[in-house]
Amino acid sequence: MTTYRLAVLALCSSCAFFVASTGHADTPATAPLATPVSTLVDNSTFLPSSRAQAAEPFVGSVRIAQSQMQAEPALKSALIDGRDAGLFPALTLDLFSDGEALVPVQRGTMVRERIAASAAAAGRSAVSYWRVIPQFGRVWREPGDGGWSRAALPLILVNDTENHAHQGVAMFRYRGKRLSTLQFQFTQQTAPYLLHQHNIFWGGSALELAATMLKDIDTERRAARRELAERIPAKPWIELERQFSPGTLDGFGGPLLPRWQVINALVYRGTLYYQNSNTPRGPYPYPLEMRFGVRSVMKSIAAPLAMLRLGEVYGPYVFDLRIGDYVAGLDPKFSRIRFIDAANMATGFGGTGSFRTNPNNPFDGYLDADYDAWYTAGPTKEKLALISRNLKPYPWDPGTVMRYRDQDYFLLGLALDAFLKSVRGPTADLWEMLASEVFKPIGIHHAPAVRTRETAERDGMVWANAGYYPSLDDLAKIALLLQNGGAHEGHQILHRALTRELLTAKAALDPAGDASRGTIQNPDALPLEVAPKELYRSGYWFPRHVDRSGKNRYLPSMQGSGENRVTFYPNGIITLQMGKAAELPTGEKALAEDIDATHRVIERMLPFESTPQN
Repeated sequence: MTTYRLAVLALCSSCAFFVASTGHADTPATAPLATPVSTLVDNSTFLPSSRAQAAEPFVGSVRIAQSQMQAEPALKSALIDGRDAGLFPALTLDLFSDGEALVPVQRGTMVRERIAASAAAAGRSAVSYWRVIPQFGRVWREPGDGGWSRAALPLILVNDTENHAHQGVAMFRYRGKRLSTLQFQFTQQTAPYLLHQHNIFWGGSALELAATMLKDIDTERRAARRELAERIPAKPWIELERQFSPGTLDGFGGPLLPRWQVINALVYRGTLYYQNSNTPRGPYPYPLEMRFGVRSVMKSIAAPLAMLRLGEVYGPYVFDLRIGDYVAGLDPKFSRIRFIDAANMATGFGGTGSFRTNPNNPFDGYLDADYDAWYTAGPTKEKLALISRNLKPYPWDPGTVMRYRDQDYFLLGLALDAFLKSVRGPTADLWEMLASEVFKPIGIHHAPAVRTRETAERDGMVWANAGYYPSLDDLAKIALLLQNGGAHEGHQILHRALTRELLTAKAALDPAGDASRGTIQNPDALPLEVAPKELYRSGYWFPRHVDRSGKNRYLPSMQGSGENRVTFYPNGIITLQMGKAAELPTGEKALAEDIDATHRVIERMLPFESTPQN
């Protein structure tokens, strides 16, 4: 075996990017050049069997034709904003093999449909609702395929307006320059919104091998290997169970009911342990390649990390800058609204719903004022016009009362981007700053996220309220950076003191209260009888948990619609729970009554008083 082959195998073993959680398919398809599939298959079909052999090397640009997907259940309404959610998009992907790995050059990016080619190929002007994020896959050869090789890769269906994702797999067969059709199926997903239903999609698309545009395969190969090598060590859940007595981990993932769980994982002593992602066609075969539509988890990432980074570079005064000084045309009240007020959802703006504040309902009026028109609007200018038209000032001061508004975070993102441009020049971009100065140093190489749609072919400003499509590895790295006080490998990336204040909920708001007399400075010291059930600060929820010693604990938690949660524990453990509990069928419930189930699992693993060891 060559040194190169050994290196590739060692890389695959350490990163486990192709880890499967079930058995493999031993019966290959009978026709390498089959027509598009009409039935779903077990997900293990997209992995090598126990008899698999080394594949023929592959390199090329693969053109995928637009095709009609089959859906179960059938789509109630396929057209959304003039685009068809039943169509798999026409795409071009640059692919090459590296040993057993299949490497998409566009991995981790939201690949657009080739609109003109799509319309011409279909003989109509239909445009798909979807973009696609490709991820690392596999190449191999099955004994019964007559010398043909197989190439399989995860594909994630995503959209540039709503932040939900369909996790799927695709496969084609190749021999020399000949390709089969592409077989695909999407059997798992995070929570829908505009689609209004949970679906399984599957089908096939014609493929064409185009002349490769890859000029430097060696550079691309080195980049892919470096990316995989920088992933957090990851192991399947069974490896964690072996470290504890039977029953210790029972209940992990609660209170979310299993049928609405996408995948659960945790970081323990520097290793990411992950459960199966169960689907109607068996466990998802590439769990570490999954990307998720995490919705409002983005509120815990884009603006807070940007503020902490800018606080480190320019000073904490950034938190006290005024929104109105950086976003033109807003209501005069924004001249008094600080960046930190918007981060705390306490702008005192957005006057819909009741004005009663004792007790306050933070979600009162959240989806009023023609929310969907604002949410689906494409250009920044149109979004700002809808805010000005439909939302008005509340009678209370900024920083005192929390009312949950996506618009607050959208405006905060615009203001942060404008501040960045004011100090670095007109080409500076908030999300690109985070990608280069925060994500890349901690090993996150791709950060696909929704941006405003300025034209059909041009994206604008990143949403700060939703829209991120992270992997488990991405979320774990962000959480570890925060847990380590904003430092990574001795380099201070985020402002240390401000990061500590965030995770300890210093100056947090009681969402049900009124902070006109001051914020809460030391939440864990509050007497149990007066302690709020949860707090909010800078995009983070802090649910209260009373530990087994009777001590009050406020646990920092990123949270997004569908029951997506990333939670930090005092013993250094980080939990990651991806869910799809939105748009539930009538009569369905998402949560069990035991809301502290996962908290107790973590406490059984390691007492909360223990020193963090991540």
